[in-house]
Amino acid sequence: MTTLEELRALLPVEVEPGSVGALFPAAGRRYGREPLTDGWTTDEAARALMLAAVPSAEIAEIYRYGDTAEKLAVLKALPLLDVGDSAVPLLEDALRTNDTRLVAAALGPYADRLGQQAWRQAVLKCVFMGVPLTAVHRLTERADPELGEMLRAFAREREAAGRDMPPDALALLEKLKEA
Repeated sequence: MTTLEELRALLPVEVEPGSVGALFPAAGRRYGREPLTDGWTTDEAARALMLAAVPSAEIAEIYRYGDTAEKLAVLKALPLLDVGDSAVPLLEDALRTNDTRLVAAALGPYADRLGQQAWRQAVLKCVFMGVPLTAVHRLTERADPELGEMLRAFAREREAAGRDMPPDALALLEKLKEA
């Protein structure tokens, strides 16, 4: 996983905590949106570095008023920030959306803080929405028999509707059978 120090080395961003509100929305214009490293873009990295400069209590407000790109950057930055469990509601919000980018980002490393039931529902939502299960951090470690039952029930629904299950979901079902 990328660290804040690695991002700082790739993209020097100097920011005062009081200026983040104005700079955060402009990160795409100011730093560009080019691919950087490990799935990060320059604007996401700049935003992560900005978030590191603000008190954790302000992160929810930045997320709440952000556009999709800004919310995505917040979700990707969460595992790099010292926020404890305080940002779990942001994951829950992202998981209520129908934006595959936000759902995938919500299931990154910070999703370790989701309770098992919420995590299972999120994995099922990925399958339903067509989000590749490779987006789910620690999928094989957290997958359990209850998730397997949920996926089997969903597979039966898909079969009854004449639809196929995504190959990655079928592969996960096979792994869960072997366990």
